[in-house]
Amino acid sequence: MATKITISKLFRPRVLSAFCTKYSGFKHYSGLLYQSTATNTEQTQDEGLSLSDNCVKQLHKIGVADKFLRVIVEGGGCSGFQYKFELDEKLQDDDKVFERDGAKVVIDEMSLDILKGSEIDYSQELIRSSFQVVNNPRAEMGCSCGVSFSIKLD
Repeated sequence: MATKITISKLFRPRVLSAFCTKYSGFKHYSGLLYQSTATNTEQTQDEGLSLSDNCVKQLHKIGVADKFLRVIVEGGGCSGFQYKFELDEKLQDDDKVFERDGAKVVIDEMSLDILKGSEIDYSQELIRSSFQVVNNPRAEMGCSCGVSFSIKLD
């Protein structure tokens, strides 16, 4: 999937919403304007997400056959963006499915633009156990919590 992203912080969310309604091919998310200029073709690992062994094991351990792990990037946190993980059972039109050994992770197209090339992992520590995004090539800085991050603007 070849995608060009044009980002602009000059507009307020209400202006972005009106613009995206009028012109197809544009989306907005957390005050940023995105333009996707390519169609979806065959997906390779470099263009998507990889799932670690620990992630796959934990998803099998949870054992919910009709559900998948949804990864979402949303505005917030102490660095501008944050990762959100939830179990879901309904696919949306812009979802991309990544599967390894029967374990499924789903991410929407806009979040994938920010997470492309990352790995989804499961970490067990003394104070918490959680799914995490690791090795995100688009993350410039991250919070020590591992959830909040800022992105590199090209």
